[in-house]
Amino acid sequence: MFALVLGENDLVRALGRAGIVSVVVRDADDPIRHSRFVREVVPRSALLEQPRYEGAPLFYDSDAALDYVSGERDRLAALYRFVLPEQALLDDLLDKGRFQALADRAGLPVPRARRVSATDADADLRFPVIVKASPHRDRRWSEVAGDSKVLLVDDPRALRDVVARLDGTGVDLIAQELVPGGEDRIESYHVYVDDSGAVVAEFTGRKIRTAPLEFGMTTSLETTDEADVAELGRTVIERIGFRGVAKLDFKRAPDGELHLLEINPRFTLWVHAGAAAGVNLPAIVYADLTGRPRPPVGRARPGVRWIWPSADAAAARESGVPLWRWLPWALRAETNSSFALTDPAPYIRGRLSGRRR
Repeated sequence: MFALVLGENDLVRALGRAGIVSVVVRDADDPIRHSRFVREVVPRSALLEQPRYEGAPLFYDSDAALDYVSGERDRLAALYRFVLPEQALLDDLLDKGRFQALADRAGLPVPRARRVSATDADADLRFPVIVKASPHRDRRWSEVAGDSKVLLVDDPRALRDVVARLDGTGVDLIAQELVPGGEDRIESYHVYVDDSGAVVAEFTGRKIRTAPLEFGMTTSLETTDEADVAELGRTVIERIGFRGVAKLDFKRAPDGELHLLEINPRFTLWVHAGAAAGVNLPAIVYADLTGRPRPPVGRARPGVRWIWPSADAAAARESGVPLWRWLPWALRAETNSSFALTDPAPYIRGRLSGRRR
């Protein structure tokens, strides 16, 4: 059994737990080629220009990979099998302006937001707000905002200043009310919905730390067993008629209310922790795509952790956690983005070559 993978170690290792090896679409010298779960690495040309694996299940786990699969949807669908929402819904989820309109139509519990521009920057919103690029960040955004995914704005005057700085770049801007609290208040719902609309498998989780500490990339996380997150996640999925794999991010306000921040319609790094917790979303999708019996699906075990070791060590230090306390905690994590006792070669080769996460 094998799968074509546009993705990273976490997706490869989740598939590997189910005995599924990967043919990974990467550079020939990428350390992932040394994984015990990888048959070979192939260039992207092997997918369409010189197809070698017609009929294979195709998996993807990043925004860039999702953009590629979506953009080449018809050509790829003629050669491979994969799960992807209908195009109109996919566009609604990926474009932040369209997502806000979808939320309004479907009655989704998102924070209040509106488009802002140089001629209309006086948002009728409660401050502070965060400003996001729509449909997504690109070079034009980065030239002004750097690596930040969002910009935090404290008052109307500051909002007008941000809009003025980004005016003329061609980037559409969305201002959204900030839900109070740190990144550790972001909880997520992970789900696979089959073609009939049935929720086949699901689990919940929460972020522990990010880098930077505000609006950063996840550096550590854990699975949970939060009934209200799962219930609201199912409600959202049903209201929008979703089919496929998704991660729904919620933020829990100080009063306990959950606010939907975004829906990522793809596999994510979370699948590794989910598989270790007993809910292997990629393996279940693989079974459906290949006509095999689905593996047993139970309730995910809470408390299974994933870390990005080097980044989380820095994030822990920044948040006041000393190394002597962080290190034993990190060593007990069930999954991580780099080193694995069951699959050490990618990490070791990456260290030797200087290519490591």
